[in-house]
Amino acid sequence: MYWLIALMSLSLIVLVGVGVFYVIRPRSRELVVPRWWGGAIGMNLFTFMAAQVGLLFLAMGDAMAQEVESAAAAPPEISMGMGLALLAVGLPTAVATVAAAYAVGTVGASALAAISEKPELFGRTLIYLGLAEGIAIYGVVVTILMLGKI
Repeated sequence: MYWLIALMSLSLIVLVGVGVFYVIRPRSRELVVPRWWGGAIGMNLFTFMAAQVGLLFLAMGDAMAQEVESAAAAPPEISMGMGLALLAVGLPTAVATVAAAYAVGTVGASALAAISEKPELFGRTLIYLGLAEGIAIYGVVVTILMLGKI
């Protein structure tokens, strides 16, 4: 499993290096970037994602094996069903947070554009941003309600 972590680390380092390169030396019209860079970055990203999925499956296999070994020694404190239930309880918060981030990004950009043309709309745009942020709060409320049912 360590070779997979090393592969992921190498892929991540290359991606960060390319990002730092473009931050330090932004792409301009004079800078000619070889066409194969796009394919190389895409392949690097694909390798990172494939290694991450492989690591997930390997880690799940190790976790399952440890559970069987520990089951023989002592009774487990949290069963597999309880663990899945806890993961399911956290899912609404995760999805709601991602949705709220997208909504705040979109509404915030639109609000800035509106404020730049009409500064008197500042108060209204704050209300819209608050409504977009409310999506995350709804996710937390659903999670708390579901935790009460476990």
